Amino acid sequence: MRTLKLSPNSAGAVFALVGFAVFSTHDLIIKQLGATYSTFQIVFYTALFSFPLLTLVMIGDHKPTTLRPVHPYWIAIRSLAGVVSGLSAFYAISTLPLSQVYAFIFASPLLITLLAIPVLGETVRLRRGLAVLVGLFGVLIVLRPGAEPLTGGHIAALIAAFAGALVSVITRKIGREERGVVMILYPMMTNLIVTAIALPFVYVEVPLAHLGMFAVDSVLVLIAMTLLVKAYTNADAILVAPMQYSQIIWATIFGILIFNEYPEWQTYLGTAVIALSGFYILRREATGNVSSNTPVSKTRTRIGHTMAMRVGDALRKRR
Repeated sequence: MRTLKLSPNSAGAVFALVGFAVFSTHDLIIKQLGATYSTFQIVFYTALFSFPLLTLVMIGDHKPTTLRPVHPYWIAIRSLAGVVSGLSAFYAISTLPLSQVYAFIFASPLLITLLAIPVLGETVRLRRGLAVLVGLFGVLIVLRPGAEPLTGGHIAALIAAFAGALVSVITRKIGREERGVVMILYPMMTNLIVTAIALPFVYVEVPLAHLGMFAVDSVLVLIAMTLLVKAYTNADAILVAPMQYSQIIWATIFGILIFNEYPEWQTYLGTAVIALSGFYILRREATGNVSSNTPVSKTRTRIGHTMAMRVGDALRKRR
């Protein structure tokens, strides 16, 4: 009996599809918990349960140096942006259909391209610039200004995408000079401190079953990241990154079967425009002499989760 053997690119695509499916399951749990708990409490518990998992990862870094950042200001901005991205994304997931939240998350390559200009000194030529404009038009299609009221969830989703893009660009700027432990520890502690300060004002007693959901949610993020590390180890970024768009399928399935959500056709149209724009930017970055920094193709972690460790950090530890 012949054993099915996948090529490295095919295996990478499969790992990515499964990884993003796990991320969608994580989002499903967050949405269910969001009906009962404040976003601050959700982020606090997910960060708390992530702490021992990330500690095990950090133990593996044996480089003889200190935990003092090489770029303290960039680390501070990155840590705060990570907290804002996680809080905003979790609030958006709690209040909006998942399909709409994903549309804004998918816009992150557009924002990364724009932020790379001042932060990385990236030069964006006409074609990538037009792709960004087309993608932003896709965001407007999803928002439908004037036709639908702009809610706090929509604003939070946009903030999550922007803050997450900022985290990615800063990671690209300082990632080669900072220790992986530093890149993980400071955002993780910032998450815990900020949400712990807010916790007394929003706390709701958590039954054992929900504590289990928080714990499972933290494990799911680690599993998803591990799968993405496998994906990027096997396949090219231009093949792996577009697999995130498969999440719109899970959003539709979960929305209909669990939350009785039937997104308008404009959501799918806008998402398609955003996805095509992001894919075009990724392809342009893969072309020689077009991008000196390739900020989008080097962004390997899905924007909008609270775990401080990113796929790029794990990949550096494997090398």
